[in-house]
Amino acid sequence: MSQAAHFLPIAHQLADAARAAILPYYRSGLAIDDKADASPVTLADRGAEQAMRALLAQLLPEHGIIGEEFGVERDDAEWVWVLDPVDGTKSFIIGRPTFCTLIGLLHHGKPVLGLIDQPVLNERWVGVAGQGSSLNGQPIKASAIASLAQAKLGSTGPQYLPGAAGEQFARLQAAARFTVWGGDAYLYALLAGGGLELVAEHGLKLHDFAALAPVVEGAGGVMTDWQGRPLTRDSAGDVLAAGNAALHGSALALLQAS
Repeated sequence: MSQAAHFLPIAHQLADAARAAILPYYRSGLAIDDKADASPVTLADRGAEQAMRALLAQLLPEHGIIGEEFGVERDDAEWVWVLDPVDGTKSFIIGRPTFCTLIGLLHHGKPVLGLIDQPVLNERWVGVAGQGSSLNGQPIKASAIASLAQAKLGSTGPQYLPGAAGEQFARLQAAARFTVWGGDAYLYALLAGGGLELVAEHGLKLHDFAALAPVVEGAGGVMTDWQGRPLTRDSAGDVLAAGNAALHGSALALLQAS
């Protein structure tokens, strides 16, 4: 068992605690405003992150934490947890069950464990460096489709692809079979399970991608930045995920074309 795998039971505990904090607000009839400080979506994600931080303080007080809501603690530690309690806020607000809780673990700045949890659908994807990925405990495998013309492409929205990034993405979109918009982190979970072959996004934060890479890679996929470099805590946030190495290489070439 790898070092990272030893922390997998704790990752599940964190996800369980986040579920308990989030679900009471889902389709509550109140989750309509994502801006006011006391809005239900804010209560949901703050409550979920607080619950996870409390568990980590109890179980692994020497570990670091980087959270979307409450910032950084001990980020120079050997092991650092990266928490995004509600990825896909707009989906949560409208009652669409594609938001996710993201729990990543960095070892010396590199993502080595990832958990993607969709509490409403009771779906939990897990990946650990050097091991296969799973959905609810069952092994999953990314798509073997290597042809861009047959590849299904996903991204959260064209509004997140401004300027040159939009032009680069358009080349990839033109070559792909079709494009689906929306889904945030859920797209990467679907890619790991073979539902689509490519996801390309621009300007993600560490808490957006730290949990995703181990799940994609453990399913046989490849996930890098738009220069083909492995993702780390210092990555800029331009992310390309593909179901296999051959497809990733073809997609990367289009993103980089002048």
